[in-house]
Amino acid sequence: MTTEPISATATAPPDDGGTTSRADVTLTKTAPAPRVTIRGTTRATRRFTLPRSVRRTAGPVGLVLLWFVTSATGVLPESVLASPMDVVRQAVDLTRNGELPGAIAASGRRAATGFLIGATVALALSLLAGLFRLGEDIIDSSMGMFRAIPWVGLIPLFIVWFGIEETPKVALVAVGVTYPLYFNIYGGIRSTDAQLIEAARMMGLGRLGLIRYVILPSALPGALVGLRYALSTAWLALVFAEQINADAGLGYLMSNAQQYFRTDVIVLCLAVYALLGLACDFAVRILSRRLLTWRASFEGEA
Repeated sequence: MTTEPISATATAPPDDGGTTSRADVTLTKTAPAPRVTIRGTTRATRRFTLPRSVRRTAGPVGLVLLWFVTSATGVLPESVLASPMDVVRQAVDLTRNGELPGAIAASGRRAATGFLIGATVALALSLLAGLFRLGEDIIDSSMGMFRAIPWVGLIPLFIVWFGIEETPKVALVAVGVTYPLYFNIYGGIRSTDAQLIEAARMMGLGRLGLIRYVILPSALPGALVGLRYALSTAWLALVFAEQINADAGLGYLMSNAQQYFRTDVIVLCLAVYALLGLACDFAVRILSRRLLTWRASFEGEA
């Protein structure tokens, strides 16, 4: 650090005689310290990471490998659970004779019909309860009460009401779908930022414009979460529904296999249910990415 003298002249205020006096003052200027930059001495290393698609499949593949090893070594006897090779062999045989594709088609029709009915009812009820206080007072408490009733326990009542044909199966799926969709859409509507609504009103938006451009987009993330739950619940409800005197479908194959202790067919039907549910969940994920491009969200740490 260096210093250098600086000369300055100061003028004193005039005295009573009207004259001014000058005084030389020497100041000391301090030179600025040099800038010091601290750099890291360690070199950043790039860490190898597996693609997310590989990591997502690691769990299911690991379970299948564990299943194969325990079956091949005799730890898991065939009387308890068939080996993966037996399940694959049974899948090939049932596909060739057309029994498995026909069962998937019958179950898919029931699930789709029940889902459409349940989604329509849930959307109507959630909009009425979410947008209007009177609708909330009438609908929300009733939905909360009916939600506590296990929908599987409605099977005997549905058989009394609708018989043993297709109607009780579709009705059970519709009931299972209604609750997750209703509560997620209703919660999404009511979680809309009140300040955002007030700003939209100040900009001149009417009731319909407010619903279309503010409330419904704000409720969309919750609705998509409810859609994922509803689709998985639809297939879960179908497992129980197809135990009601079914003459076609995956549940029909499982019922016949249960009578003859065919664990390979039972595991095959359960695997098909799981794959169908996984395909629906994957479709909703893609839909969410396309519809929520405007929404910045946290996607987890690397």
